[in-house]
Amino acid sequence: MNDIYTFLADLCVHNNREWFDTNRDKYKNAKDKFENIIEYLISEVATFDSSVSGLNHKDCIFRIFRDTRFSNDKTPYKTNFGGFIVPGGKKCAQAGYYIHIEPDNSFVAGGIYMPPAPQLLAIRQAIFTNIDEFRNIIEEPIFHKNFGGLQGESLKSIPRGFAKDFPYADLLKFKSYNVWIKKEDEDILNPNFLTNVVELFKQMKEFNDFLNKAINVSY
Repeated sequence: MNDIYTFLADLCVHNNREWFDTNRDKYKNAKDKFENIIEYLISEVATFDSSVSGLNHKDCIFRIFRDTRFSNDKTPYKTNFGGFIVPGGKKCAQAGYYIHIEPDNSFVAGGIYMPPAPQLLAIRQAIFTNIDEFRNIIEEPIFHKNFGGLQGESLKSIPRGFAKDFPYADLLKFKSYNVWIKKEDEDILNPNFLTNVVELFKQMKEFNDFLNKAINVSY
């Protein structure tokens, strides 16, 4: 992890094509090591979630090159390595397991980010219909201790079509259904970091299962 962190820390300071081209060997070294990490995590997740069996790192890792065509920020590169371990690969609208390595902004996350409208509605309906089951998952003591509940942008009012007096209306307002835990730089440089990531992913499985069942994903 040291080579990955060092490269990204330098990239944060020198986010331009000239520096990147000069240090392309360091990029390739860091990229190769992150690919190895994702391959390891896929194999570990597959031991408790068979839906990710058969994936490889190419299915999961996001490109470091930014699309700047419609952005005011013209810096050419992301300053992170990210991998989303999810059945069907990173572009599919399913819940999965995400790792994000970035100086001062690393985190481990699970769930589904900004799903299309049909999937989002299906998730909300599943929560509404199975509220006790969903609450048992997100309020389980270890899960809640690590992730603290759902996180992200939400609507100001309950979505159309749901009873306004539903006692857990806040759980229906989210635009994404994610949980995450921040990791400090010293955490990601700790030799036990990946062991910790696998344990966190295990704790997310029931949460991901609920979401994927809601959007009719077959395991």
